[in-house]
Amino acid sequence: MEKDENYMQEIADGYRPDVECLIKYIPWLEAKAGTDTVSSIYSGEGIAKHSITFPVYDSTLMSLVQDARRTQLLDRNYAYVYTRNRIRTVKEEQAYIEKATIRQMDGLRGILSKYILGGMTKGTVWTEGVTNGSILRVLLKMQEILDYWKRR
Repeated sequence: MEKDENYMQEIADGYRPDVECLIKYIPWLEAKAGTDTVSSIYSGEGIAKHSITFPVYDSTLMSLVQDARRTQLLDRNYAYVYTRNRIRTVKEEQAYIEKATIRQMDGLRGILSKYILGGMTKGTVWTEGVTNGSILRVLLKMQEILDYWKRR
């Protein structure tokens, strides 16, 4: 039993620096959850006539993405988290986040990875993650788990 707790404490201590790097974005994510104001379409003079439009992202969102990419929290095999846990919808994803414990930290990493890494190839994924609150929920849950293991 004590050996198991020591192992869980080691896991928490391993995640702590990376999660602490990202929790500074929680107030911004709380303010933006449910809104679609993290990106806009660039519309310079006459661009619609002569060129394709492209999105312009909030600078805080871009900072979050860059900071997340510098951490060890991203997993390129995040799709396996979704198949292994049979997560198909945002509702199932958020239910998984709510029930997560220290044992599901890899699952939480996978969900965060979906939104950060997925946005690297399809920019709307970043907006979805902020709008539906999934990125916020993952960070809040990670913080909650690490706070629990900090008190021990």
